[in-house]
Amino acid sequence: MIQLNKTNFQTVKTKFLPKKHLKSGSQEPLLNFYGKRISSWRFQLKKPWDSFVIFVLSILITIPLFIIFHENLINPNWFFSLDRIILFIVLLAVIHYTLYSLRTIIIICIILYFLVLIYGSLFGNFNFNSVFDDYNSMLYSMNNNPYPQDIIIAKLLPFPNKTQIKKAIEYENPKVRNFAVFATSRHFKNIRGYSDYRNIIQCFAVFKEINNRWNYVNDPKDNDYIATASESLLYFSGDCDDHSILMAASIKAIGGTPRLIHTKGHIYPEICIGSMKDLENVNYLIKNVLFAQESYKKQLNYHIDERGQVWLNLDYTAKYPGGPFMSEEILGALTLE
Repeated sequence: MIQLNKTNFQTVKTKFLPKKHLKSGSQEPLLNFYGKRISSWRFQLKKPWDSFVIFVLSILITIPLFIIFHENLINPNWFFSLDRIILFIVLLAVIHYTLYSLRTIIIICIILYFLVLIYGSLFGNFNFNSVFDDYNSMLYSMNNNPYPQDIIIAKLLPFPNKTQIKKAIEYENPKVRNFAVFATSRHFKNIRGYSDYRNIIQCFAVFKEINNRWNYVNDPKDNDYIATASESLLYFSGDCDDHSILMAASIKAIGGTPRLIHTKGHIYPEICIGSMKDLENVNYLIKNVLFAQESYKKQLNYHIDERGQVWLNLDYTAKYPGGPFMSEEILGALTLE
């Protein structure tokens, strides 16, 4: 009886196993000494699913990149926009080739990402709808940029009637609070998703209710009459400062952050919506979900303060949040933190 040791085992294996099973680079399954298949640790999705997943991912990456190139490259105005068609095909081919070369790593990352989304759907706030909303917002903002308006400060002036105006902004008054709550139940109540912007949507509901009902009435001649927020609720009438006071009080009553802007001969309210990243999502919400008809083919107007926070115009002349400014010059601001 022959006893196998390390040396004669290698001799027997070389003699009896086919050469294709001895090549480490062979694509065919390896067999052990007993003829059983040796499992491979290489992770790979079965064909044709690996190609399908990579193709879909390539499309999703190509679209925003194409928008960037389209906006920044000179348009030669070829017939049937052939230049843009060729550009899209080239981008898609390059991205697809790159992803396909790294498909094993990419597919593993996608699976891990889906597991995170499933966990977020069950136990957290970030889910598949959040990804879809963010992607739509990104594409829309890239193709329909809001109109950036830097703060223009001619000179720092005292805010007119500051003490009276702050006193008139009765955000803790039950009548003001009840009106704001009523507005949120009347407009955009059934909007689903966008949980991170629920408060902004509710503030836009207040804006819609006030501006739909507002009737501009001048102050007495040679007298700057300042109405309190609760007083303006009676008839929804008054001048620009009365409108701004009611808007600021109602928004603050439900957790929003408003401020009043003083320009030459005019005061109007604004609302803080957050950072430039938040502006992408809010821009999509306004133009496609909340005020699609009012803002059709129109730009969003906003200011950026010294902290990088974005403020949307809520003037009584605006039909949607971020409507056109009556005056671009800013003389002062009264923020209600």
